[in-house]
Amino acid sequence: SELDTFGYCLYFMLTLMSCVSLLVYLEQCAYIYKKLPYPKKTLVIWVNGAAPVISTMSCLAMWIPRAFMITDLTSNSYFAVVIYKILLLLIEELGGSNAFLEKFSGKPFWISTGPCCCCCPCLPDVPMSRRMLFLLKLGSLQYAILKTVFTVLSIVLWTNGNYDPTNLGIYGITLWISLFVGVLTIISLWPVAIVFMNMNRYLRPLRIIPKYAMYQLTLVLSQLQTSIVNIVALYGNIACAPPLSSQARGTMLNQQILIMEMFIITLVNRFLYRRTYEAVETHDSEENTTALPEATLMEHDV
Repeated sequence: SELDTFGYCLYFMLTLMSCVSLLVYLEQCAYIYKKLPYPKKTLVIWVNGAAPVISTMSCLAMWIPRAFMITDLTSNSYFAVVIYKILLLLIEELGGSNAFLEKFSGKPFWISTGPCCCCCPCLPDVPMSRRMLFLLKLGSLQYAILKTVFTVLSIVLWTNGNYDPTNLGIYGITLWISLFVGVLTIISLWPVAIVFMNMNRYLRPLRIIPKYAMYQLTLVLSQLQTSIVNIVALYGNIACAPPLSSQARGTMLNQQILIMEMFIITLVNRFLYRRTYEAVETHDSEENTTALPEATLMEHDV
């Protein structure tokens, strides 16, 4: 009721962007489902859904500000699964776990990568094995499971009045849940970074670097940007605009910015994924190994 003409136009344009993002994603899902084999098609659909889901949740929070906590927890829970799916997709691009182990078994893997050990270049390389691959998958899977558990717990505590996203005091449960989830996030990102840094040179024909960059950009914008805006608004550094308080206005601005950012990322992802998958030559420059088995070199129209 307090919106002026500019406000109505802004809300209309942002809602249109969110709807277009969702429609582009649905069309992409139908196309990928028909063109790609299982399980790669489910992984690509999950990964492509990150930006549209965040955009849709941000649009709902923009129109229904009191639902911000629910929409934010929902989008974060979805992205927790996407982190695990990214790891599986990297492995699947080489033909699956068996082909991955056949290629890298016994070879040293560089683990001095972010976000955990980027400042520890002296760490020894770890030989790849089936047990090592299991631990890498487990490291990302734990966040997908525990984030959902903490989301449900937060909603239950919120209904009882014990969980307040704006209360970051040391005696509040919100701070401790956020810190624990932050640690889980860092742990889950490390296995993905390890796999990507050690095998991205084999997947350059599939544009794996820009795809991974879009995943990283979505992570930074949806997690880090949101946290920074919320902290700045919490200390009143964002001017209030009646009837919105400083915190409410900070949340509103963040949702509006996220919609525009996720709209662009959705379009870029469509360009990156909707193309013909060429045969992936996984030759080692040192050993001049041959290409992957024929089953993994067939063309897939994505």
